[in-house]
Amino acid sequence: MDPSRHRAPVVVEARLIRACVEAGQFPPPGAVEVCFAGRSNVGKSSLMNALMGRHNLVRTSATPGCTRRVAFYEVRTKDELFGFVDLPGYGYTRRSKVEQASWIRLIERYLLERVSLRAMLLLVDVRRGVQDQEHELLDLLRRPAPGRPPVACLMVATKMDKLSGSAHKPRLSALRAQVEVPLVGSSTRDPATRGQIWAELRMLLRPGPGHQA
Repeated sequence: MDPSRHRAPVVVEARLIRACVEAGQFPPPGAVEVCFAGRSNVGKSSLMNALMGRHNLVRTSATPGCTRRVAFYEVRTKDELFGFVDLPGYGYTRRSKVEQASWIRLIERYLLERVSLRAMLLLVDVRRGVQDQEHELLDLLRRPAPGRPPVACLMVATKMDKLSGSAHKPRLSALRAQVEVPLVGSSTRDPATRGQIWAELRMLLRPGPGHQA
């Protein structure tokens, strides 16, 4: 196997384009977009920063429920241009029901209507596993969406460093049995996982049938 397959590309430029609280504020479709979804405090911001090779471009917080906007980033490598999109975290019950409903509508509008969306990275805490809301998001991606191509999905099990090394393989196997999409483990303390995620992401974006949600 070519070892460069699991090498993360060098990101030469990464910048925030726009942060939106309403669908009408979304920027015009452009580069192929990859969105990042998951529960509050699952590690979306940390993973996005790691994949972009930046320390704090995407704001991180120890307080769940801080991301309340859809944030659009432009990510440029030597040969490629991507859009990375940070979706609001879900599952944080201390926000009002009205506010939670607003976030859900915003996420649904993006997932069902965004014509430049090609892939979703769905993050789950490896210790919590796949729950109802993750299955609901996968079902949403399977829903026919006129004008938007099919969207592939990669599930990323975050916080692998919270488990002992001997628990990694059986835990990932158990998670894979719960879903029908590719799944990889991730740890901010292990740079090798960043390269693996980039490799899987490029496979998802490759023309052809690929992996579908």
